[in-house]
Amino acid sequence: MKRVLVARQDNLGDVLLAGPAIRAIAAQAEHVTLLAGPHGAAAAQLLPGVDEVQVFSAPWIDPEPPPLTRPSVDALAEQLTGFDAAFVLTSFHQSPLPLALVLRLAGVPWVGAICDDYPGSLLDLRHRVPGDPPEALRMLSLAQAAGCSLPPGDDGRLAIRGPLPDVSALTGIGDYVVVHPTASVPARSPSPVHSGRIVDALAEAGHRVVVTGAKPEGMTADVDLSGRTTLLELAAVLAGAEAVVAPNTGPAHLAAAVGTPVVSLFAPVVPAARWAPFGVPAALLGDQHAPCRGSRARICPVAGHPCLDGIDPAEVVAAVEELAKRPSRRVTA
Repeated sequence: MKRVLVARQDNLGDVLLAGPAIRAIAAQAEHVTLLAGPHGAAAAQLLPGVDEVQVFSAPWIDPEPPPLTRPSVDALAEQLTGFDAAFVLTSFHQSPLPLALVLRLAGVPWVGAICDDYPGSLLDLRHRVPGDPPEALRMLSLAQAAGCSLPPGDDGRLAIRGPLPDVSALTGIGDYVVVHPTASVPARSPSPVHSGRIVDALAEAGHRVVVTGAKPEGMTADVDLSGRTTLLELAAVLAGAEAVVAPNTGPAHLAAAVGTPVVSLFAPVVPAARWAPFGVPAALLGDQHAPCRGSRARICPVAGHPCLDGIDPAEVVAAVEELAKRPSRRVTA
């Protein structure tokens, strides 16, 4: 394979989880282009093995989908001409077939994807994955089914390009724990009040707390970096932490990519087996049998948000202190 397109068109965390598959493909290709959506493009720029990033907001994937028009499809088909092969990476609830159709219109001679639906002539490799493996391994299995293996010495965990910037001027001096309280989907975040309780409990236990992401109103922290970092700076902040406390959100996977243990406040609206932090020591907190289980809800359907707001802050403190004992630092690729 010379010029290969890999598509993963949803969010930051999804793109980071595609990293092992992309590295396996890149080991067999001369040039890899990653087609990302607007929410994942910044993460795509950080992945080892990616030579170029293109962006397209897919009407069949984006949570706020643009209209599907003939000119937009024609423009995408023109954009995708000249590739020798394409891998369409999708979540279990997304279809690869719309993009596969456009790739055929673009004249791409080989297209592979994980697909349960009948693809007709749209796919050359129709790969199926039994069970509920971690999402990173699920995507890697598609690359392996096409004959692409990770290069020698690659442990298959998440990774980003180094070097990371010096962020000591942002974090200050001394050990710290990062709390990233929010996710893009409200059902996956603790309430602002409960996030504040968790930060207070960590501070009372003697931890210096750095808050990243969108800090809920009224929350106090030793260091407030909400909205103040680039993605690469955020990676450096996470890399320097003893542990990261976060819901099921992209920065939790970014923490895994830099080797930092994660206390995962995980709402069971999607399976933890697929989406929990991958490849690092992690503590999974939250009621995984709550009534919202498997609903893929974006807004919590249960009064009081019990799966996350029922987490005792003392549990979070204990998990942080247990994980902080375990060395897991990695050098980024």
